[in-house]
This record gives sequence, structure tokens and C-alpha cells, in this order.
Amino acid sequence: MGDAVMIEVGDRDVRISNPDRVYFPERGETKLDLVNYYLSVGDGIVNALRERPCMLHRFPKGVAEKKVHQKRVPAGAPPWLETVRVEFPRYNRHAYELCVTELASVIWAVQMSTVEFHPWNSRRADTEKPDEWRIDLDPGPECDFVTVRRVAHVAHEILDELGAVGWPKTSGGSGMHVYVRIAPEHGFADVRRAALAFAREVERRVPEDVTTTWWRKDRDPAKLFVDYNQNTRDHTIAAAYSVRGVPDARVSAPIRWDEVDDVEPADMTISTMPGRYADLGDLHAGMDEAVFSIAPLLAWAERDEAEGAETPPEEGG
Repeated sequence: MGDAVMIEVGDRDVRISNPDRVYFPERGETKLDLVNYYLSVGDGIVNALRERPCMLHRFPKGVAEKKVHQKRVPAGAPPWLETVRVEFPRYNRHAYELCVTELASVIWAVQMSTVEFHPWNSRRADTEKPDEWRIDLDPGPECDFVTVRRVAHVAHEILDELGAVGWPKTSGGSGMHVYVRIAPEHGFADVRRAALAFAREVERRVPEDVTTTWWRKDRDPAKLFVDYNQNTRDHTIAAAYSVRGVPDARVSAPIRWDEVDDVEPADMTISTMPGRYADLGDLHAGMDEAVFSIAPLLAWAERDEAEGAETPPEEGG
């Protein structure tokens, strides 16, 4: 697999073993190609992960082989690597998860065979108070990307009416995500209630395209599910600029709203994104300056509940 190489990242040296191991068999990119990709979008991936507990999706033998979901930073990590303790009350356990504060942490994780980075929507200052509301436009198995684009515009319209700034990105799969920076003033349950209220408003406007039906078996497969449950505690989705563990090396790519109608998710890969990033920079760079209060959404939730709407369970959808 080739001799190990040393990569200089800021003032750190990170050793990369097996640099020639093929990670993406459809295209032939290697572990070192993955390292170079993350170096090329360094500011963007660090901003997406900064000070958040982060679960790692590792592929020790490449994406065609078994995936490992890793919450805990393993023994033997370098002393400069930062972590954050998170609690799992249901299991009476805790874990020290990766807490990215610099690009070297990302490259260390890639050395540990990480392909995907899945951060929490809260930060280590208070892991129980999210500062990121995530809108996940998740198409059913018979729902096309044209519908995803159409629903994204409806979501954008509602966000504008609320005075919220939405930051879209491709999911790296078949859907689209929109992030909104929020004040870390509420717990996960309230952020999820707010996200559900927003999802129901999207459904009211385009009921022919959208469903909020909780149980997957009851959903119309031709509709798009606005997945409010991604705001549940300890639920994560791939970060902006995260590569996905798929054979064609797709990336969850930030886009502009004026790109929604033309973007093709399959075009956003570890080979195309470095040039795009060099040209456009980090399209999510201004998110921290556009903070939204979810109070109007909580008022919508109270209205819906008063009219008999039930809050679905957190698991089992």
C-alpha cells in the first residue's frame, strides 16, 4: 500500500499510513487523495465541525467494505487532539468524541480511515443547547430530484418570511439539506418541535410533494419527507464538505440558492470540489453572523398542538 507519508498541517505533522489504499473503487481515488481533498477545503470543513461533538464514519478497507460508526476517540490519539464529553443517559454511558478545532484534527481522523464526519448540532460550550437547526429534504424511493429542488424553493420562501437565513447544501445522496444558525437557548426537544412545525408548514403549501407522516411504511414513496427528526439529540448528518462513503466519492456540497435548479449532486465529488472551493470559498462562511430565534416556530408548534397535532416519537420512523 506504499510507504507512510508525513503531511504538514499547520504546525502539526500527521503521519498517513497506506496512502495508496484505494478508497473509492468506482473512480480509483486513494486514502492520500482523500487527505488532499480535505486539505483543499480546510477552512470549510473546520468551520462546519468547529467545537462540535463529532461521530466518525470509518471505512478501514475503503467504501466498498464494512463501515464503522465511531463515537469515541480511540486510545493512542495524539495529545494535541481535542475531545468533548457527551452523555448518553438512556444507556448510562458517556463518550469523549472528537472536537475539531483545527485542520490537523480532520487529517488525523482521515488517517484513522474516516471518510464521513457527522457533527452534532450543538457545541461543546453547552452540548444540550443546539445552535443549528437542520432541514433535511429526504426524498422517498420514487421521488425525483426535480421535486427536491421544488421543495427547496418552498422552504426558502418560508425562511424568508420568517426572517431566517438558510444555508443549502447537497446531502451527498439523493436529497438536500438547509442549515439555519439559531441562538443556543433551547434544548433538543424544543428545536425538534420547531423543526416539525416548519415541516408541517412546508407540507401545507405543497401537499402534493411533501409528507410529514412519521412511520416510513405509511409514507407515499413518491413524496419528500421533511425529516425534522434530524434535530433530535445525538442524531447527526454529514457535515458540509464531508465526503460520503459511496463509490463515486460524492461530497455534501454547500451551494447558493441560485444554484438549486441546476445542481447535480453527482457532479460534487472529491475531484471537482477543490476547484469549486478555490473559486467560491466557503459558501457557509457567514452562518455564525445570521442567528435566528426559533420563537415563531415554537408558536406555530403550540398552535398545531392546540389543534390536535401530536408530536411523533423520537425513534422508530
